[in-house]
Amino acid sequence: MAAAIADGTGPSTADRGGGRAGPPARFELPRIPASAGALIGDGSGRILILEPTYKPGWTIPGGQIEADGESPWDGCRREVSEETGLTVTSGRLVCVDFLRPRPRKPGGMRFVFDCGTVDAGQRESIVLQAEEIGGYRWAAPDEAARLLSGPVGRRVAHALGAERTVYLEDGQPVPGVTG
Repeated sequence: MAAAIADGTGPSTADRGGGRAGPPARFELPRIPASAGALIGDGSGRILILEPTYKPGWTIPGGQIEADGESPWDGCRREVSEETGLTVTSGRLVCVDFLRPRPRKPGGMRFVFDCGTVDAGQRESIVLQAEEIGGYRWAAPDEAARLLSGPVGRRVAHALGAERTVYLEDGQPVPGVTG
């Protein structure tokens, strides 16, 4: 029955006790945007941050998850490859952040993966996606905290060094929720 209602082929409102005949009820599942980002270290305690061309401030490698069924991990790896030319082969989920919708901002889910460190050869092989990324740098945590945009900076601050996955809402830990 639930599937029939969800696809609009179920009973009309009158059939469900709504009191009036009419077309079948239409039920749409909510959709929320999602993105995934990567913490990539240089082995000296610094992380890779990027300067996007399409918005102010700095960010970590990553971006929107494709709506075709791409997973957060696949989206993270794809975005890292597109933006930096680096190939990410392993990662650990370190942060999930739920952002509530606001005027002109859809909110959504943000996933951050710790993708380990890259060696000197990999660092020298970075090739930026010129249409989206204007520059990059390796930043110590305190420098990253100053340069990263607010929401990304809060996620990174909570994720760096975390032993378990951190769950946030609007960039803040939720009392009583542990990873």
